[in-house]
Amino acid sequence: MSAPYILVLYYSRHGATAEMARHIARGIELTGMEARLRTVPAVSSECEAVAPAVPEEGAVYATLEDLKNCAGLVLGSPTRFGNMAAPLKYFLDGTSGLWLTGELVGKPAGVFTSTASLHGGQETTLLSMLLPLLHHGMLVLGLPYSENALLETSGGGTPYGASHFAGADGKRRLDPHEITLCRTLGQRVAQTAIGLENVRG
Repeated sequence: MSAPYILVLYYSRHGATAEMARHIARGIELTGMEARLRTVPAVSSECEAVAPAVPEEGAVYATLEDLKNCAGLVLGSPTRFGNMAAPLKYFLDGTSGLWLTGELVGKPAGVFTSTASLHGGQETTLLSMLLPLLHHGMLVLGLPYSENALLETSGGGTPYGASHFAGADGKRRLDPHEITLCRTLGQRVAQTAIGLENVRG
């Protein structure tokens, strides 16, 4: 059996969400736990899958086995009209088999997002990703206000999860507060997974 890992599962169109995922993975790894980065293929209204079987660069595509065997999950998506992007929703819609068997029940989870505008639906997007996790019986973790970066940020950052203001052209880099909150979210999910594993021991 492989060592426990936290799955960082995301969809990224222009790279901002992928950059967040890498910072979240660094936070996970600070706890000594493995971070497994995975993405999902693009979809279209004409033919559903529109991506090659293997991505040309970046993280590989997630499988249901990646999700089933994780010790915890951090889920990320850019905002689409205040909601998660269709490719991530499409993947989650295919997890009913894991729901039926309760594979994710009791595992910790968090969420993250990136938007083009400062008030572009970050919190509603985070909430849209939390809903399927709650249906799966996962233990939802946010970011507490004891994190100074949450109080000081002038970009992204919410109590519901990490967020990033990418700008209208998508080129605004993550600022130090956003990076801190990404890493903190990764640490919180990993530390909770470690704590739960010790209790189950």
